[in-house]
This record gives sequence, structure tokens and C-alpha cells, in this order.
Amino acid sequence: MPKKRIVVLYGGRADEHPISCISASGVLNTIDTDRFDVVTVGITRSGQWIVDGDDPRAWSLGGDGLPSVEITEQARPVLMDVARGADGFMIGDHDDLTDANVSDETVATSSGCGEVTSLGHVDAVFPVLHGPYGEDGTVQGLLEMMDVPYVGCGVFASAACMDKHFTKVLLQASGIPVAPWITVDTRTIPEDEEGRRSRGDEILLKLQNAHLRYPLFVKPSRAGSSFGVTKIEHDGDRDELLAALLEASSHDWKVLVEEGIQAREIECAVLRASERDQVATSLPGEVVLDSREQNDESFYDFDSKYMDAEASHVEVPAHIPESTLQRVREIAATAFAAVDGQGLSRVDTFVSEDGEVMVNEINTMPGFTPISMYAKAWEASGVSYTELITRLIEGVLR
Repeated sequence: MPKKRIVVLYGGRADEHPISCISASGVLNTIDTDRFDVVTVGITRSGQWIVDGDDPRAWSLGGDGLPSVEITEQARPVLMDVARGADGFMIGDHDDLTDANVSDETVATSSGCGEVTSLGHVDAVFPVLHGPYGEDGTVQGLLEMMDVPYVGCGVFASAACMDKHFTKVLLQASGIPVAPWITVDTRTIPEDEEGRRSRGDEILLKLQNAHLRYPLFVKPSRAGSSFGVTKIEHDGDRDELLAALLEASSHDWKVLVEEGIQAREIECAVLRASERDQVATSLPGEVVLDSREQNDESFYDFDSKYMDAEASHVEVPAHIPESTLQRVREIAATAFAAVDGQGLSRVDTFVSEDGEVMVNEINTMPGFTPISMYAKAWEASGVSYTELITRLIEGVLR
């Protein structure tokens, strides 16, 4: 049978751009090329879709800096003709690309482009994109309009799980425990010092009325990879709180202030490649911070996740009682269904000493880096990385 043509999307406009590049490298180096004809389409930080840029297969963690999709001399723009559906992926001329130093706020358009050629019929898209403009339902909506099958959650689940506030609301409505929190609109924090102090006092009172216990974690509602996350430990410290809120607001104006849970963080990979499949869960795993012996207050930040291979390691299955492992799997499957999940997700939970399980967040396009949990959890559950990718793609081709 002829190979199915699969477009792998990577990069994007989000802060998680380099992590998407590394994830795509993992997928591309593992995908079954005997089954699939793979076309790589990168998205620059300014939002331009290109082919024939740097080969993402060569990217890896470590080395000199993090990778990025850049416009090279050979790069050509990818233009979308929505009316043509799966035949609507078009390639323009290199001269039609905007300067590579265009600001991040600028998105290139196809207006004014000259002659274009077809990329050919696309059977499915694997959007290996993390964060806003990729994992939040925007790309999924575009592909829905084009009637192009794609790997991963649909528009609603992608949008809902990208927003930690609404994830909590949905899970609570389904009877699934979540960490206590409040949500702050940082657009209401004045720029003048007196007004800022007054607003800070109001937020402290709101925290007190919500009975949130310290330490607290302040995090952007719609960002990932621990960008903008701050741990605050001093009850009533307005300046510490305001500094954390402003740090998070550089990534999203909607910010969560969440009670720090004294529990282990246990993650479970979820798979439902086709709508006709039952929801499957992996053995739950745990990311163990090897630096805790030196610093008990450390948490799983960006550097621990992606930059320092010696900062942590993954244990699958997690070293918790079998009954608790099964409880995590049950809650992960229930949470996945509650948000109308499809394809894949990684459900992150907190497990207390007495075995109570609550959901922290749901990642609808979890990392595929060499040290990421999703593939490792399935490998420990008997599904190889290549087989996992094949199942995901063939699931949307049925």
C-alpha cells in the first residue's frame, strides 16, 4: 500500500518553542518511515510556516543553546488554502518570506506572494506543538475547517486544558479533586506604587478568605513548561506576592495562585488513538528530583525539565502502593473523559501520604523529548516509542 503523507508541525509562537523543536526531533527520529511519508513543517517564533529549513532531526538537548525554527536560504513559506482542504498545503517562493528578524508580534501572511506549488495531498497532521498557538485549539480549529485529520485532542479539550483555571473548573464539576486556588486578573494591578500596594492587599485578603495554606505557587494560567512559575513561602508578604504575580503576567494576564500540596507528583500517560478505542492508561510514573538532597525546597522548574539531565530522573512505575497506582490510572482516565480528551494526554496528579489523589493539570500534547515522561511511561507499559507514534497516527486515519 502507498505510504500515508504525514505533516509534522513544530516550533510555534509560544514560549515552549524550543521544547516543541526537541519533541519533534524525537518523533522524527523514531517514526516508522516504512509506513509514513513524513513532511516537516516548522513554524517560526513570528508565526511563519516554512519547509526546507534546518533539519529538526539533528536537534537535541544540551549543546549550545536551545533550537529554534529560523528562515534559512533554502526555506520556503507554507501557505494554507483552506478551501482545498487536505490539498490546501501550498509552497511559495523564498523571496516571499518576511525577514527573519521580524518581531514576535508580527505574523506573516500570504498576501502578495507569487506563484505557489502544492505540497501534495496530506493524509494527517501531527502537531507537535506546545503552549499557545498550537496546543490551545487554534491549530486544531484550522485543521478542523480544512477537514484534515490530526493527532491529539480536539478544539474544546485543547483550549480547556491549556487554561489551568478552566481545567480546574471542569474537573471540579466532575467531582475530581484539584488543588485549592484563586485566579487573579493581573490587568487590574495598577502601575503606580500606591495603587499596586492597595491591589496587593486586596489579593492577600482574597487568599486569606480562600484559606489557602503556604507555600503557594503562582503560575500563568495559559503557559507550560514551568514558564513564569514562582514559589512563595511567606504568609502576608505583599511584595513577594506582587513580584510573583508580575513575573507570571509576562506570560499571561490570567494568573493562578495555588496552594502548595504536600504530596508526590505522579504522572499518568493516557491514550485513545481513535474515537472507537477505549481509554488506555500507562503505568504511572514519577519524576524524582535528584537535587532534593541538597535543596529540599527545589521544584520541577524549566531547567530541571529540559536543561539539566542530572537534575532529575524518571521512575516508572512510581514507587507507591499498587492500589494507589490503580487509583491514579482511574482518575487519569476519568479526567481525560471529563475534558472530552482524544488522542493523547499526560495527566499530572498529586498523591498524598494517605493515598489521596488529586489532579494538578492535563497536558494535551505532552513533551516528546528524550527525558520526557509520556513515551517512557508507555515503554514501561509495553508500548515502544515507534509503536506509540504509529498508533496515534493510524488512529486518526481510520
